[in-house]
Amino acid sequence: MRKTVREIAEFVSGRLIGEATREITGVASLDAATEAEIAFVDSEGHRPQAERSRAGCLVVPEGFRLPGRTLIEVAHPRRAFADIVRLFHPRPRPMPGVHPTAILGEGVILGEGVSIGPYAVLDREVRIGARAEIGSGVYIGARSSIGEDSIIYPNVTIYPDVQIGARVIIHSGSVIGSDGFGYFFAEGRYWKFPQVGSVIIEDDVEIGAGVCIDRGTLGATRIGRGVKIDNLVQIAHNVTIEADTVIAAQTGIAGSAHIERGVQIGGQVGIADHVRIGQGAIIGAQAGIPSGKRIRAGEFVWGTPARPMREFKEQYAHLSRLPHLRQMVAMLSEQVDALRRLVLEERSREET
Repeated sequence: MRKTVREIAEFVSGRLIGEATREITGVASLDAATEAEIAFVDSEGHRPQAERSRAGCLVVPEGFRLPGRTLIEVAHPRRAFADIVRLFHPRPRPMPGVHPTAILGEGVILGEGVSIGPYAVLDREVRIGARAEIGSGVYIGARSSIGEDSIIYPNVTIYPDVQIGARVIIHSGSVIGSDGFGYFFAEGRYWKFPQVGSVIIEDDVEIGAGVCIDRGTLGATRIGRGVKIDNLVQIAHNVTIEADTVIAAQTGIAGSAHIERGVQIGGQVGIADHVRIGQGAIIGAQAGIPSGKRIRAGEFVWGTPARPMREFKEQYAHLSRLPHLRQMVAMLSEQVDALRRLVLEERSREET
């Protein structure tokens, strides 16, 4: 693909500075770009890299100047560059239609332009919205629904009675709607409590590879609009995750936790049952949040058990000084022993 800088600037509604007719054939990072490629500058802090870059064109923040270079000024360089990447690397779409090896149950409804891949299985009364893509080997349980323009990658398993919104992306190996970890102890053994709830995933959610989202015990497990979930995340029964929350890999969220809007959760975080995390809070990587704890809105916590970042840093600093303090205590102890010996010797002389 070849595009002139003018065409790219018009595509992202940016202000062009420099050679409008220069041809661009691809996208690259600042360090790796050639004269035929375009890169982006996120902020003034990247000016040294921009000055060294060989890129034929740079997407830059408004007001950023680099004499002698071809630039496209935009309000949000990263967002504009993401659109340019998609321009040069459009995602291939499968041809609409149902592969001959796919199995469709009774009462399945497919919207216009839907693609169903090889060996996919859609159980009875499944509904698939327009232009949705169902990859090879996907299983979709009875009465589940998937909204328009959603992408379900190969080998995803969706249990019965799951509701998935529009423009949702679910990556390979994920399991949506499996039973929650619900047991009770009686008569000397564990008994399974029936898991008869559902999972509701709202519009514009993206779910990474190998994610497990359990169905509610009686009600629903809910994933809000625009939530982004990384690979290998476990979300238990009756969890609620509100809109625009991001969750990094290997996080585990126990039953009935409630995560409010816009929360950021780092990797390998453990969240116990019935926890509530306030809007806009940040949970540092590997933090552990005990059962029933409440994290205030906007708070930044870290550590196990999780506590406010300033408090954690102070405690961590004190811990790091323990070896030095131990040496000081040992030296003081030796000095006290020496003084004690001197006192005893002095008393002994006085007595004699």
